[in-house]
Amino acid sequence: MIPAGNIRDWRGENVVDPEGHKIGTLESIYVDVVSDEPSFIGVEIGGKSIVFIPLKDSTVGPREVRVSYPRDLAKAAPNIDTDGELTADEEPKVFAHYQLPYSTGANGERQLARR
Repeated sequence: MIPAGNIRDWRGENVVDPEGHKIGTLESIYVDVVSDEPSFIGVEIGGKSIVFIPLKDSTVGPREVRVSYPRDLAKAAPNIDTDGELTADEEPKVFAHYQLPYSTGANGERQLARR
């Protein structure tokens, strides 16, 4: 896993898929509320919207974050406006898009928090 402090330094850098195709620009970091570890990134696409991509198996390289999901899958992910925020209703849809398990806390707490 990429340490939270390190990934924050990459805001504004390119996000690319496993083949090196640019997806967009790293805009925000979302951490798992239980572990406080980076779990998803918000990636700005074309200056109009932000899509969410899991950080699982991602790496950082010279001037880029390489995610483990193909560009087409990432660009089709649930998105928000660049000045919007991920709502509690939309959060499970992001996980479902990538076929990842989703569960709330014992009292219905969300799984992700923006940092």
